[in-house]
Amino acid sequence: MRTLRRRRPMNTDELVELGQQLRVDSVRAAAAAGSGHPTSSMSAADLMAVLLANHLRYDFDRPEHPANDRFILSKGHASPLLYSAYKAAGALDDEELLTFRKKDSRLEGHPTPRRLPWVETATGSLGQGLPVAVGVALSGKRLERSDYRVWVLCGDSELAEGSVWEAAEHAGHEHLDNLIVIVDVNRLGQRGPTRHGHDLDAYARRFRAFDWHTVEIDGHDVDAIDRAYGEAISTTGQPTAILARTLKGKGVEGVQDREGLHGKPLPDADEAIAELGGPRDLRVRVHEPPADRVLRAVRDAAAADLPEWERGGDPVATRDAYGKALAALGAARDDVVALDGEVSDSTRAEYFAKEHPDRFFECYIAEQQLVAAAVGLAARGWVPYASSFAAFLTRAYDFVRMASVSGAGINLVGSHAGVAIGQDGPSQMGLEDLAMFRAVHGSTVLYPCDANQTARLVAEMAGLDGIRYLRTSRGKTPVLYGPDEEFPVGGSKVLRSSGRDRLTLVAAGVTVPEALAAADALEREDIQVRVIDLYSVKPVDRLTLRQAAEETGCLLTVEDHHPEGGLGDAVLDAFLDGRPTPRLVRLAVRTMPGSASPEEQLHAAGIDAESIAASVRLLVEQAVVR
Repeated sequence: MRTLRRRRPMNTDELVELGQQLRVDSVRAAAAAGSGHPTSSMSAADLMAVLLANHLRYDFDRPEHPANDRFILSKGHASPLLYSAYKAAGALDDEELLTFRKKDSRLEGHPTPRRLPWVETATGSLGQGLPVAVGVALSGKRLERSDYRVWVLCGDSELAEGSVWEAAEHAGHEHLDNLIVIVDVNRLGQRGPTRHGHDLDAYARRFRAFDWHTVEIDGHDVDAIDRAYGEAISTTGQPTAILARTLKGKGVEGVQDREGLHGKPLPDADEAIAELGGPRDLRVRVHEPPADRVLRAVRDAAAADLPEWERGGDPVATRDAYGKALAALGAARDDVVALDGEVSDSTRAEYFAKEHPDRFFECYIAEQQLVAAAVGLAARGWVPYASSFAAFLTRAYDFVRMASVSGAGINLVGSHAGVAIGQDGPSQMGLEDLAMFRAVHGSTVLYPCDANQTARLVAEMAGLDGIRYLRTSRGKTPVLYGPDEEFPVGGSKVLRSSGRDRLTLVAAGVTVPEALAAADALEREDIQVRVIDLYSVKPVDRLTLRQAAEETGCLLTVEDHHPEGGLGDAVLDAFLDGRPTPRLVRLAVRTMPGSASPEEQLHAAGIDAESIAASVRLLVEQAVVR
């Protein structure tokens, strides 16, 4: 076993040796695990070796160092290469390297920041590394004003993903010259050749169309790689894409550039290691980042000066309350940023944009990039609020899912939810969003019904962990609460209650005033009902719901959402601990809406006050049949 310790930039021979070490260690890790992607790691080994040895500026003892370059392995399945690089940098030892993919190991099949402090974002769902990197680069260029570089290693297969080109266009538009993408063009995907094979110019034309500087190289020529990285660093006004022609399984004749070997350990690891020249133990002293400097002074106010509305005053749309509350929160906290998908006049994120333009990011109609940028900004310590129509966030659901895997803390806001938006019709109606966000691990899902409640919840979201979702409404709703009311996450509000309640109406958002109106109508018929505003859909207020079930015997949920996965299912979850389940009836949107007024939509869906009252009469057996 040979050992070299670098005290100077590596020369050609040493870089070749380091590349071979990364290949050998990738083969060894996958062989020890009995699974993994060594051939995908081997193609990019020289690209990684030159970056690690001669260009990356990073303090592995201080991954939080503000001047560190950031590296994102977008082709996350090539994790053996990443972990082998960590070993070469001295961040982990050989013993840990061989725990790859084993239970309780930090070295998962695809890297996540939950386990390793040097990982910026979870990858593995292809096409996500570059979009998140755009968010990181935006932070460096526009907010931190730091000169760190953001390096991304992509595979050629993932360039078929539309999210990559959303990111490419955005990076070109923003002139992110601190962003460098290295594309490992190894020609082979999972099941065979990629669309463009080794045609580097096909990829270059696409990047250049989005105003990128491009460099085409032999990805196994370490000197060419070194020059390309230097050229990228010196390029100003444009992001750079380095397109590297490589061979999958490089260095082992039996697997090199051959189909059918994706995602498998090498057939004979010992023979392959010998062919690669055997194990090495090179240690690389990675370039240190520039000296510390203050990036920003965050004024994390205990409480923002939130807008207030008079209880019982003029109705206010919760989307309006969101925009004004967010602008107020931005005035109190310098770490709050806002992103929007070219609908800020509708979501009301425009209020934040006008007051804090330096912390507002227009992502245009590119919802995947919208969420990805929020993840990247969160990785740099910001508190992002990203907004669009609730319906359109479905396009970015994979990014939401992967953000949860990353442990990212982001706030997502979906406006124009439900049939209550009216005439625009079903293409604009978010009717699946509650289910979508409830299913995300560790998520928080909030659905306010009035302006003061919205403002309070916007501020509450800033201090939560994980994925936070706030659902807002297009139309104006009554102001039911005073400005001093508190709305803890996981709570609810009992708006009507008596000792003679026959059942409980459970509503949220736009159906809360409908439930109250139904309760008023029923009271005139001497039918008493309890009304609960379940503004916290996840976590749900189990104690209040269980008490209501015990005291009234029946829960009737009313939601402007499809029945699957929404409010009704959230209520049901309160009784899945083995205790008897109460009588539970759900009113929800069960048909495909068309165009109609908001009032007509609610009635057609059977979730307006008249329909609620009719359902209650049937349930308490006081309906009149004529």
